[in-house]
Amino acid sequence: MELPAVALRSGKTAGRRMYHTRSQGDTSVSLVEELRKTLCYLWQGGPTAFSPDSLFYVVWKIMPSFRGYQQQDAHEFMRYLLDHLHRELQGGLNGAKHPALPDEGKLPTAGGKCCINGSSTVVTSIFGGVLQNEVNCLICGTESRKFDPFLDLSLDIPSQFRHKRTKDQEPGPTCTLRDCLCSFTDLEELDQAELYMCHRCKKRQKSTKKFWVQKLPKVLCLHLKRFHWTSYLRNKVTTYVEFPLRGLDMRGYLLQPEEALPDQWLYDLVAVVVHHGSGVGSGHYTAYGKREGRWYHFNDSTVTLTEEETVVKAKAYILFYTERSDKTTPETDNRR
Repeated sequence: MELPAVALRSGKTAGRRMYHTRSQGDTSVSLVEELRKTLCYLWQGGPTAFSPDSLFYVVWKIMPSFRGYQQQDAHEFMRYLLDHLHRELQGGLNGAKHPALPDEGKLPTAGGKCCINGSSTVVTSIFGGVLQNEVNCLICGTESRKFDPFLDLSLDIPSQFRHKRTKDQEPGPTCTLRDCLCSFTDLEELDQAELYMCHRCKKRQKSTKKFWVQKLPKVLCLHLKRFHWTSYLRNKVTTYVEFPLRGLDMRGYLLQPEEALPDQWLYDLVAVVVHHGSGVGSGHYTAYGKREGRWYHFNDSTVTLTEEETVVKAKAYILFYTERSDKTTPETDNRR
């Protein structure tokens, strides 16, 4: 998945006619239709910058919590957007039925096939994966397995990498994306607030939990948890997390890695969302995106060509990786 040839830009539309799916006084607007129009225009590669005013209006119309110009969380917005697109494509919103792609399958689970909130759509076919959640009772050894569809994975930055160092202290080890993935999938003992209801013991017991990835998506979205609540406020974790541009190897987190082909567990980076600022209530979001082998920096109405070295130094908030499409296994990036 690569970026369209024309960048999104706020401002005037340079003479392009603006379309609305419905009149502005009608609440029966279609996010799917407006997104389709936006993507069509972008992929056509017009001679002028494009302003998605109509899409922006529809987002405000259907998602009241994002109205206005106050600071919003990019990950939260992405989840709302994908969820609404998915439900609208299913025909569950506004009574409009948008058929799924003919070759779309449903996400597999233990009991056969299912997907996120009903039938499959283009959203789940692109972003949809499946986790296996294993919980083991430490008293009787009973194991419980549950399969959870996901559109993205939210990863903690391990606590040992969050400590702020003074200028006199020696720099510690660099946190890597692998550290975050391992922290997410490692076996952990549940605390008192999360005691497992053991069906054999008939009461809540101490237990362990572990995640496995049963099915990887075509586009792997990894959200780094940079905002954490304390007793009084929400803090931002500013730790730099090193991430690979190419060859992210997900084999070690798969439930059955021996059944996966190389192109099914190797991923290459195509986009990065970065939050600039000290906290969730302030700051600014920009993004890096890759097209035809080149990286671009998107900052509101400004799009500039940038270098790989600049991208890898970014303090990423959301990372987008695409499944490697070829059947070969090129040399992977050493950066982890």
